[in-house]
Amino acid sequence: MNTRREHESQDRPIVKIAAHLPDLIVYGDFSPERPSVDYFDGVLMFVDISGFTAMTEKFSTAMYMDRGAEQLVEILNHYISAIVEKVLIFGGDILKFAGDALLALWKVERRQLKSIITVVIKCSLEIHGLFETQESEEGLDVRVKIGLAAGHITMLVFGDETRNYFLVIGQAVDDVRLAQNMAQMNDVILSPNCWQLCDRSMIEIERIPDQRAVKVNFLKLPPSFNFDEFFTRCMAFMDYYPSSDHKNLLRLACMLESDPELELSLQKYVMESISKQIDDKQLRGYLSELRPVTIVFVNLMFKDQDKAEVIGSAIQDACVHINSVLRVFRGQINKVFMFDKGCSFLCVFGFPGEKAPDEVTHALESAVDIFDFCSHVHKIHTVSIGVASGIVFCGIVGHSVRHEYTVIGQKVNIAARMMMYYPGIVTCDSVTYNGSNLPAYFFKELPKKVMKGVADSGPVYQCLGLNEKVMFGMAYLICNRNEGYPLLGRNKEIKYFMCTMKEFLISNCSRVLMYEGLSGYGKSQTLVEIEYLAQGENHRTIAIALTKISFHQNFYTIQILMANVLGLDTCKHYKERQTNLQNKVKSLLDEKFHCLLNDIFHVQFPISREVSRMSTTRKQKQLEALFMKILEQTVKEERIIFIIDEGQFIDSASWTFMEKLIRSVPIFIIMSLSPFIDIPCAAASAIMKNRNTTYVILGAVQPQDILNKVCLDLNVRGIPKELDTYLVEGSCGIPFYCEELLKNLDHHRVLVFQTIESEEKTNVTWNNLFKNFAKPTEDLKKFTLGLEEGNEEVCNLASGVRLKNLSLPASISLVQLDSMSLSRQMLVRCAAIIGLTFTTELLYEILPCWNMKMMISALATLVKSNVFDCFRNGKELRIALKQNVASFEVNYRSLSLQPPSEGMAHGEEEELRELESEVIECHIIRFCSPLMQKTAYELWLKDQKKAMHLKCARFLEENAHRCDHCRSGDFVPFHHFAVDIRLNTLDLDTIRKMAKSHGFQTEEEITFSRIETSKRSAIFSENLSSEEIREKILSFFDIIISKMRTSENDIIPLESCQCEEILEIVIMPLAHHFLALGENNKALYYFLELASAYLILGDNYMAYTNLNEGERLLKLLKKEKSWSKTFEWTTFFTLKGQVCFNMGQMVLAKKMLRKALKLLNRIFPYNLISLFLQIHVEKNRHFHYVNQNQQAQESSPPGKKRLAQLYQQTTCFSLLWQIYSLNYFFHYKYYCHLAALMQVNTALETQDDFQIIKAYLDYSLYHHLAGYQGVWFKYEVMTMEHIFNLPLKREGIEIMTYVADTLGYIKLLMGHLDLAIDLGSRAHKMWSLLHNPNRHYLVLCWLCKSLFLKNRYKQLIQVLGWLWDLSVAEEHIFSKAFFYFVCLDIMLYSGFVYRSFEECLEFIHQNEDNRILKFQSGILLGLYSCIAIWYARLQEWDNFHTFSNRAKSLVSRRTPAALYYIGLSRYMEGQVLYLQKQIEEQSENAQDSGVDLLKNLENLVAQNTTGPVFYPRLYHLMAYVCILMGDGQNCNLFLNTALQLCETQGNVLEKCWLNMSKEWWYSSSELTEDQWLQTLLSLPPWEKVVSGKVNMQDIQKNKFLMRVNILDNPF
Repeated sequence: MNTRREHESQDRPIVKIAAHLPDLIVYGDFSPERPSVDYFDGVLMFVDISGFTAMTEKFSTAMYMDRGAEQLVEILNHYISAIVEKVLIFGGDILKFAGDALLALWKVERRQLKSIITVVIKCSLEIHGLFETQESEEGLDVRVKIGLAAGHITMLVFGDETRNYFLVIGQAVDDVRLAQNMAQMNDVILSPNCWQLCDRSMIEIERIPDQRAVKVNFLKLPPSFNFDEFFTRCMAFMDYYPSSDHKNLLRLACMLESDPELELSLQKYVMESISKQIDDKQLRGYLSELRPVTIVFVNLMFKDQDKAEVIGSAIQDACVHINSVLRVFRGQINKVFMFDKGCSFLCVFGFPGEKAPDEVTHALESAVDIFDFCSHVHKIHTVSIGVASGIVFCGIVGHSVRHEYTVIGQKVNIAARMMMYYPGIVTCDSVTYNGSNLPAYFFKELPKKVMKGVADSGPVYQCLGLNEKVMFGMAYLICNRNEGYPLLGRNKEIKYFMCTMKEFLISNCSRVLMYEGLSGYGKSQTLVEIEYLAQGENHRTIAIALTKISFHQNFYTIQILMANVLGLDTCKHYKERQTNLQNKVKSLLDEKFHCLLNDIFHVQFPISREVSRMSTTRKQKQLEALFMKILEQTVKEERIIFIIDEGQFIDSASWTFMEKLIRSVPIFIIMSLSPFIDIPCAAASAIMKNRNTTYVILGAVQPQDILNKVCLDLNVRGIPKELDTYLVEGSCGIPFYCEELLKNLDHHRVLVFQTIESEEKTNVTWNNLFKNFAKPTEDLKKFTLGLEEGNEEVCNLASGVRLKNLSLPASISLVQLDSMSLSRQMLVRCAAIIGLTFTTELLYEILPCWNMKMMISALATLVKSNVFDCFRNGKELRIALKQNVASFEVNYRSLSLQPPSEGMAHGEEEELRELESEVIECHIIRFCSPLMQKTAYELWLKDQKKAMHLKCARFLEENAHRCDHCRSGDFVPFHHFAVDIRLNTLDLDTIRKMAKSHGFQTEEEITFSRIETSKRSAIFSENLSSEEIREKILSFFDIIISKMRTSENDIIPLESCQCEEILEIVIMPLAHHFLALGENNKALYYFLELASAYLILGDNYMAYTNLNEGERLLKLLKKEKSWSKTFEWTTFFTLKGQVCFNMGQMVLAKKMLRKALKLLNRIFPYNLISLFLQIHVEKNRHFHYVNQNQQAQESSPPGKKRLAQLYQQTTCFSLLWQIYSLNYFFHYKYYCHLAALMQVNTALETQDDFQIIKAYLDYSLYHHLAGYQGVWFKYEVMTMEHIFNLPLKREGIEIMTYVADTLGYIKLLMGHLDLAIDLGSRAHKMWSLLHNPNRHYLVLCWLCKSLFLKNRYKQLIQVLGWLWDLSVAEEHIFSKAFFYFVCLDIMLYSGFVYRSFEECLEFIHQNEDNRILKFQSGILLGLYSCIAIWYARLQEWDNFHTFSNRAKSLVSRRTPAALYYIGLSRYMEGQVLYLQKQIEEQSENAQDSGVDLLKNLENLVAQNTTGPVFYPRLYHLMAYVCILMGDGQNCNLFLNTALQLCETQGNVLEKCWLNMSKEWWYSSSELTEDQWLQTLLSLPPWEKVVSGKVNMQDIQKNKFLMRVNILDNPF
């Protein structure tokens, strides 16, 4: 019962507030006037724990994100709370925590001091005892030093209406500090007065030479002395020591009852952010973090230290002023204490919720203001201020019952030391100096001093005061233009300026051009470029940069302008300025008024009586009139262009003058400005609304410009794609952020520079498989300095670096996060745990004590303020991520000037309501800026992070499988059956459901399917002709399609595959949650799932990156030997093999697949003897399986773990036979046959319909390509018999569709074009009904090719239309690329235009770096080769070489796939055309080239994997090479072979072209040079063809005729 009461009381706000305050304040009764003074006696203990500052420094400069604030809090509070506990047990009251030190008080009457000192000494010795036994953690050298003093103490309470502070002052306070300063490690020192007052008989001491203070050795208590009784007696003197009922409590204040009046008065002693946090019921640890802040340490020394009343009023005055200044600039007083003969205020800028963009400038402004004020306060003798910026620990330090919010770190020490070692001035460190954005002439570097406890403070500067004394020549633009460094990403802005300048120079009216952008967007750089471009003969350019201080200087901007116009900025001395002025103004101004110019231009004309009588306003008007006249006169001689950087700092008098100026004098003003914080003055608004003003908003620069910038800054030719993504995302397109991120990487030595190796030289290994360098645009080459060809460098990442875990540089600030309310910050921080993208369901799950309405409302507000974006589904998100924000927006008469009105407020509410309903509809949310996510994530403490990650993992795990459309299995088949890693235990029903989704059947289903299998052989009787079998198969598919259209919904899925969305919002986050939790085996499981999923989606690069993550974890887990680890290694090698296979790296793929099979105990033979032996074994197995099937014998299906293995094996064998088929060596065909046979046998063992059918079709294709007619036919028939018996369930339908699709592909490859079209069109209907775009697009691609070769144009264009619609709807880049590939083919070979050549070329330029196309063997090879052919036909050889070389680099990526061979045949065609040019020019090596080409073409025809469909084109090219080289006989042979093949295959396209070539080559007619050019110009668009305006026969004649009439025989 008691403990429950304690818990309840600890939740009371008053108890939480009291925990931040000493009993002295909690139970104090003070008079309301300020300052108020109280006197009492007592014993003071000052404990200093050294070693934490060094540790704070170590953590704050750490490289990775978990920088260790939590470790710091843990260690700090481990030590400090132990001390606090001791002090409280011994009856002490903790007055203050100052960083890693604390001051405690035992307040008693004077006569009780003697006994209490004994208690305090006992307490001190026990504190030392705590640390003697403890090992220091984290290499931390913890030393505790204690000083004790006793006597009269004065307490001073001071403050204003919002905040109160208290101080203890007097001799005892000074004594206790001196005593502690004398102490060495583990000493207890008594001050002289304390030694006087104590019971000396009980204390063994040691004298300190030359000092009256003494060191305590130990307590010597008499044998009969009972310390416990003595202690109990002493505690009776203490007013608030817990006794009787509460003796178990450490502190009585834990049981305070609610008392609103007391609560309100105590709240004034606590910092605002702490009160907010208590009100908001946030976690205590929430405020503990390492964060960048600016420390301002103010020290006041008094003329008369002794009298509390005297210095009390001085402290009160200073405090009220300091508070008022800090309030304006969002700073806070953290602590006030007496410090070495003075009173010190520790002020901090940048506490949680208080971060401001100009924090450092604010701190310096405040420091100067405080210095000026306090220097004039009566009784204050010296004011010294130290300002330092950097990362410090800000957090709650102490014990749960008594703690305080404090700052610890090297920067706090530096500020304190500068304040003491440089008295009487304002000093700052170099970080503050550099971060202030103030001109250098505001500072003066000071001589270095050795400061106690500071190893190296760096340069120290004096801040000279921030009043801008006009120093002519000082206000020029801050940046300098660099010839070798172009302005990136601002072409539109510059172009706009050039147009406006032209208009201005020919017109007679003013122009104003304003560039608005946030800090860091490169406004100053843009103006520097504009200043350079604005130089000209008959106009004058004046460029200045303002600072924050300019705003407070009346008429300052115009003053600078006029000084430049009058040529005063170059004068060395005031006399020279005076003479110059006299000459310029004598005709415009009476001499007696010259003295008006004294103040403004720092000259000394004698003051006349008339001027001395003038009012200030009149003087200003006279000046303005004079300046207007001067400018009118100047403009007649030469035009003026006035450039102002940081225009938001123009003072209002200057705005007013400029507003009049642009109305009366033609002048061109260009300015850059940050958005106004307050509403601009009337004149500024009028200028912005002026019809001659253009307001341009600068946005983020494009990703390509960020890449260009990085390559320029690092002087390299490329950077890794991973680094490019990190910098583009991290910088959010803001150049300054990009620079800061680069500096941070450089600081941590993450970047490594290497010379570029040529691709031919490099040996392909897994690690360099994806040499994925992002490169700058071509036009930037001339700027990368001193890099000759062959000596160019690329930047790489140091090995083992993980960019996503790197900590952020402090300069990328917390401003936006801190400007939110605490509850919104909490939401953002919770979202940051989930990741960049998250769902509203998961966020709701982990938000502490929120309801849905609160969350939706907060999310809507955050969406409105661009913290989050929301999306209805994954597709919407992917589309959004591909689009970059435009960086240029022009507003004539700025929209930002609309006055706020009630209507607008109503409109905002309406907008928020709309946003709320949008958020309810959208379930996917993403951070707009990855920086915000990282910043918010870093603020959590480790334990809190872990708890949150665990919550997320538990929630997500339920959905960590494929989508319902794909029947919810694992991405690696049966993965979770083989490797048990789940957090949530599964019930039996769930297991059944998952088993079923994996293709397991219940007993009834097994019997049902067995009954049907017995009838199999009856379907195709032996005497059926192949034509009849064909009809039967096609009609079977037609029946299935009609059943699909009329059936209930259980066959047809309602929506298409959602796997990609599941990857992004479930599986990827899960892998990262488990990584964060240190659960490496679980993280590995999900990284392998990710790799497998990306392979299914055709994204080799993402599969590769996830496998690399997996490899790292596998190596960490290597020590643990278990079955699941073996399976994970197997999966790892299988997936690696697939990636290498897709990339055309067959040697590597073969190595990986063999490793996987070895781990699965299916060793693939290495020599011929074991090979033939194995073939014999597998043939017997095959015979056994087939017979068993025919006899329909019962055999139980394999277990789940066995199935997981078998699936891996089928994948490996399927890839292996294709790899071996690529090789020319004779014996490789046996390896090929064995692998194909082993695939079939393994599939039969699985008893899974899909695996068996896939294996049959693969086996059939193998025999097709090898030319074994009977065998392939047999297996196709077996496939059909198998699917005839499948139940009409969704899975069965999918298998049937797969068969139609794959058979169509095989028939195309083998040249059976009509059958390929029949099967393909049926597969297209079936896939579209099944909503399966991932398979559907492939069918359309191959259908296009079949129709293209048959010259069936109408159908071809219809199918192309479907392909385009699918690619747009699904945002599918591969199908779009194939679409353009076919469009290029149509132009090159079909004789009309469907999409223009320019459009196709534009697509290639925009997408050639797309990771799916770049790492997909075949498609880019085809596209590049088609473009090369186009240019070769036009004789544009430079362009030809560009694209031909790009294609050449892809030829080595050989894959046994139709797409690769289409691309390769196009590449060969380009080479043949180039050979013709070589022969024409009688090049030396033309004959060798011709022989090589012919050889390569013959090899291609001879190779097993080249499908017969490619033969006609290859023979056509061989014929052309022969005729070019004068070999008419072979030419004829090849032509006839090609024609014969076309006849057999029905290849109308090639047949038509062959006939034209034959007729052309053997006729005597001359070919004109530019015949193809003429053909091109007359190529009709498809619209004309379809409308009948162009005859089909005429189109077919639009063929490129290869020229042969060069020489009779060139060789």
